[in-house]
Amino acid sequence: VNGQTYDTSGLYIVAGTNMGGCLHVDTLNLTVNYSSIVRDTVVACDSYTWSENNQTYTSSVVDSSIGLNASGCPEISILHLTINTSSTSTSTATVCDTYTWNGTTYTTSGTYTWLGTNAAGCDSTATLNLTIYQSTSSYLAHTACDSYTWSVNGQTYDTSGLYIVTGTNIGGCLHVD
Repeated sequence: VNGQTYDTSGLYIVAGTNMGGCLHVDTLNLTVNYSSIVRDTVVACDSYTWSENNQTYTSSVVDSSIGLNASGCPEISILHLTINTSSTSTSTATVCDTYTWNGTTYTTSGTYTWLGTNAAGCDSTATLNLTIYQSTSSYLAHTACDSYTWSVNGQTYDTSGLYIVTGTNIGGCLHVD
């Protein structure tokens, strides 16, 4: 009617004259819908499925998708995705008697698993292959005349008493005779 472009909703009225020279009023009740941009910033562990395109990502990416918004106008969705990874580790320990790992003390050999969270906020699985050797001891009560040569240390004793010799056993742990 008037050749103008409108980009805002509103009620617009143009008055003029009709062919008979009388007043003519044109009324425009305009609703303007807008295109939109949606930004998704996501941090995920290992993988992420974006609902805009149902695609699963396993690495960090910037991606976009074009569709229609609720008003039926174009909508651009932009995904800023950071993928962090879960972590796994395996360690081996051979010790005597006890071993403390991640706050738990172990007294028997075995394979133990600890589940936690790594610095990136993702799952962390640590496995410990643990071998525990035990300390040992032996006690010998012996009665001898005049003197006694103890085979453990090769010393000869000529006085009664309690004698202690420390060393290591076959597992490398403390052995007390």
